[in-house]
Amino acid sequence: MSAGRKPRSAPEILDADAGHPPLDGAMEAMREVKLGAIARGIEAEQHVRAVALQVGYQLPADCIDPDLIQRDISANMRRSVEACLEVGRGLAVLKAACEHGQFMARLDVLGIDHTVAKRFMQAATKFSNGASTHLLKAAGNQTKLFEMLVLDDEQVEELELTGQTGELKLDEIATMSVKELRAALREARADGQAKDELLADKNKLLDTERAKSKRVQALPPDEVLAELQTEATRIHNDIRGAVVGQLRQALIALNNHGEVRGEGAATVFMGGLVAQLAADLVALRDEFGLPDVDRGEHGWVDSED
Repeated sequence: MSAGRKPRSAPEILDADAGHPPLDGAMEAMREVKLGAIARGIEAEQHVRAVALQVGYQLPADCIDPDLIQRDISANMRRSVEACLEVGRGLAVLKAACEHGQFMARLDVLGIDHTVAKRFMQAATKFSNGASTHLLKAAGNQTKLFEMLVLDDEQVEELELTGQTGELKLDEIATMSVKELRAALREARADGQAKDELLADKNKLLDTERAKSKRVQALPPDEVLAELQTEATRIHNDIRGAVVGQLRQALIALNNHGEVRGEGAATVFMGGLVAQLAADLVALRDEFGLPDVDRGEHGWVDSED
């Protein structure tokens, strides 16, 4: 070392971690975010494939990409029944593949109103099973197919199995106009509702009778007798009211008509009605061994006494 020169100081060694947070935590967080995204992607793909399997839709190129599904729907948008069902299947899967809020935008691109899209998907759900083959063939076009959405599952099954539900016949659907089919479906729907209401009324009556029977069984014998007599009196009064009221008026009308036309057939017919009632009452008395009673001053008494 030469004279007059100062010795160099040793270079300062800096700590690489000084003033910087450790990277391990950040890397772990990034890894968890990436794994979460992968898991969500797998879950979404499984959901889309499950919907496709449920409605019988063949994914284009076996891919869940919404763009490919949308193009496939466009290719299938023809007016044949099978094409309608395929459109409905595709829409159901497209809806499953879209994130929230995107399905309506894609319907706009396809030019499909959301209410129409709903009917496509309903048709796919109702008629995509193999049992609906004959019904689809009879429908023949999209308009009739949509009209038949009003049928419930039981009516669809009845049409397929028996060829008829109510007055609606499978063989006649193909020859009907849309207006005629709509009217027939309205009537079939009304028949189905009437049957459902009748069944509901019967079930309600049965429930009422069961409840009444249980209540009567819990009463003391004297009260049970009083209940049964009250019910029998009510039925008796209804029948007697019909006989002396409605039946009598019907007999008066028949009698007047017979007098005008001078025919005796009406009299014979009227006698037959009364004789049948009398015979039914005698049969009831014989069945239960009832005495022949008359109404006396103090009530009913045995006429033989």
